[in-house]
Amino acid sequence: MNTIENSPENVILVIGSTGGVGQLVVAKLLEKGLPVRILTRDAEKATKMFNDKVEIAIGNICEPSTLTAAMANITAIICCTGTSAFPSDRWEFYQTPNIIELGMALFNPQFLEDKAKNTPTKVDTQGVINLITVAPQNLTRFVLVSSCGILRKQQFPFTILNLFGVLDAKEKGEQAIINSGLPYTIIRPGRLTDGPYTSYDLNTLLQATTQGKLNVVLVTGDTLSGDTSRIDVAASCVESLFYESCVNKVFEIVNQGDRQTTINWQNLFSQL
Repeated sequence: MNTIENSPENVILVIGSTGGVGQLVVAKLLEKGLPVRILTRDAEKATKMFNDKVEIAIGNICEPSTLTAAMANITAIICCTGTSAFPSDRWEFYQTPNIIELGMALFNPQFLEDKAKNTPTKVDTQGVINLITVAPQNLTRFVLVSSCGILRKQQFPFTILNLFGVLDAKEKGEQAIINSGLPYTIIRPGRLTDGPYTSYDLNTLLQATTQGKLNVVLVTGDTLSGDTSRIDVAASCVESLFYESCVNKVFEIVNQGDRQTTINWQNLFSQL
């Protein structure tokens, strides 16, 4: 079986736990009584954020040698990492690129690879590969948060989003999981709304929110467009662990239409 039960023995490793979706994933796992281990580069920040309710492992997905200890006795991985789609402080440049360098990167996204620590290729492709390499072979599930538009990179607005290669990098990360032999669930949200607001995008600037009024829609085939609440993305990550119908599935999630009183995840997943 590739599903989990609510048991103190089922330790869930959350990657990207201090990000917007990651924080909510941790909270939802704790609500279900599941033990949580997080991988973080900043133990002090994580301790303040989670108040000693989680086990903390120090590591960086871009540095494979730091990952092994975090993998001990885990049941599943939920990976919510990601860097910004466009060059920003989150890329952690060794030296801020000038206009000419940014222009060159538009024609060749790989141009900036040796100038920053956290480019899309290093985080969304190689970081995921590094996790796969050290993950236990008896892992119950590897859940990855990816992005809508992976299969529509030549269509607007995804052509803009992919100017610096973020969708290319995420697609390679997805393929690495699919080819790994590990049981996986890949979740592709649209533009993220609702807090915590930690990303560098327009919805964050505007503090965009669904106000809990829009329904959850799941579809396969990368045909959906629209906004997705971080709350619903986190819920789908956690709920997918409990259903066999989510094993080895890739699906998109957006918020559309009037929200039902209760989101029936079992019904939603059964239609995938």
